Amino acid sequence: MMCSRVVFRCFKALERLGDRITGAAGPFFVAFAVILISLGTVCFFDVIMPSLMWPLISGPICVLIALNLWMHYFYVITVPPGFADDPPVADSAKSSAQNSIFWASKKAPRRGELAGVRWSNELVITQAGVTKCRKCGQQRPERAHHCRICKRCVLKYDHHCPVRVNQCVGLHNERHFVMFMAYLVIACVSLSITGFPHVLQALGAGSTYAFDWPHHVPQIAFILVYILAVVMALAVGIMCGFHLWTVAHGETTVESQDHDTYRRMAKARNETFINSYDLGKRRNLELFFNVGENGYPLYTLFVPLRINPYTDGRAWARREGYNAHRGVREGEELTDDDGEDEGEA
Repeated sequence: MMCSRVVFRCFKALERLGDRITGAAGPFFVAFAVILISLGTVCFFDVIMPSLMWPLISGPICVLIALNLWMHYFYVITVPPGFADDPPVADSAKSSAQNSIFWASKKAPRRGELAGVRWSNELVITQAGVTKCRKCGQQRPERAHHCRICKRCVLKYDHHCPVRVNQCVGLHNERHFVMFMAYLVIACVSLSITGFPHVLQALGAGSTYAFDWPHHVPQIAFILVYILAVVMALAVGIMCGFHLWTVAHGETTVESQDHDTYRRMAKARNETFINSYDLGKRRNLELFFNVGENGYPLYTLFVPLRINPYTDGRAWARREGYNAHRGVREGEELTDDDGEDEGEA
């Protein structure tokens, strides 16, 4: 027993060391990501774009994909995720900040819509429960978790991403994170498919020999970028699919892990765990992207504009008749403090 505790603490110490290293190296990871995305963009528009059919159609589509890729990446690394100790933003200040070309225009509110955060009368909105974080001592609403790297409680915490984002993914930037991954996959798949003949040409395997390479990008650079695009299309595609799956089930990444534990505990009592945030796949996706009824227009999925989430993180839409998850008893809720002061989110 004592040996297992020593091993556990050693692994946790190594984990904290890794957190400090990756946290300190975060800006370098972001710079490296910018370089790679830039190389991919240049390779596509220099080598592939001039050979595409129907340039008047394919050209604007490619530009729109690239614009979405870059803008959502810019948003996800610059927009704070939202912290539990942030003071509420006044409506006047929020409206003033949104009078920018980078913000989408809201739909006209329907008659009878509630004031404040946008939701339809069909949704059941309940005020979030509040607990005190044992790590930082802040009062925080439910779905907020303490980040051991940022050392703050993040609203609707999903995860901390030091490699590409260098900050937490939470309430205010999670949409941009998913959109960035989606457009990165689209861009990588497009480059992988349309760039295949050019890779053969660069390798000298096509009908045109390599010394006839008519592009500014060197052949070896294009080959390496092409290989990277194929790998990223697969890896990020799996990651993006997982995130869309959790979104469609009304969960974050950390909540998905917690809910698996709740299901096992409920099953052991011959009960069924029910996620009170799960309103059905379509409704969950609409609320996450804040489109559809009483949300923003659908074009915000294709034009890289900023929008607000449907809530401020202190009230949540739930299934009708549910004020909490079913199958979880009082005192069984997992917190950042589980695991003997070691199990932060």
